[in-house]
Amino acid sequence: MNERTLEILKILEERFPDAKSELVYNSEYQLLVAVVLSAQCTDKRVNQVTEKLFKVAGTPQDMLKLTIPEIESYIFSCGFYKHKAKFLHDLSFDIVNRFNGQVPKTKAELESLAGVGKKTANVVYAVAFDGQAIAVDTHVFRVSNRLGITDSKNVETSQKQLEEAIPPELWSKSHHWLLLFGRYICKSQNPNCSQCPVTQYCKFIDKGV
Repeated sequence: MNERTLEILKILEERFPDAKSELVYNSEYQLLVAVVLSAQCTDKRVNQVTEKLFKVAGTPQDMLKLTIPEIESYIFSCGFYKHKAKFLHDLSFDIVNRFNGQVPKTKAELESLAGVGKKTANVVYAVAFDGQAIAVDTHVFRVSNRLGITDSKNVETSQKQLEEAIPPELWSKSHHWLLLFGRYICKSQNPNCSQCPVTQYCKFIDKGV
């Protein structure tokens, strides 16, 4: 890791010393469900939805008691609700029938679940099982490029560049630092540059990218 990246991460750690997922959950399964629902949806909205959903379907066994249309009725405000409802049903089936009702602990096994891609698997692996992984969501993708940690137009390349630039023992923490920085300061539209602690490293201010 070069000194520039190290300094950026130190500054972001100071700004977000208690950085962690803002999703509300009480089990590995509930975290997985919340992360699936968070695609193209805010954590705030997901938490509103899961507060009701988890009262009736907080386990994979209970989720399978609901029909897909019933799942849709709980999650429709999250967007892409038809796809997500099927994912929740099918991954619950996988967990019950392939993993004895327990969310698998490896990234490869997580990605084998229906509807679970690399980003979702990385988040669950890091947050639920204390693994080291960088999940490149829209916030991480945007700010890592703006800060010059990465230089890429696609998520896959950004992930590789982040993993090369940051030591593995900092991957999970760095994900949360970059995510919260993007969510609350370095926003996609109208970033709060006056509140930014790393303007000296920013390409957006100079070039508007």
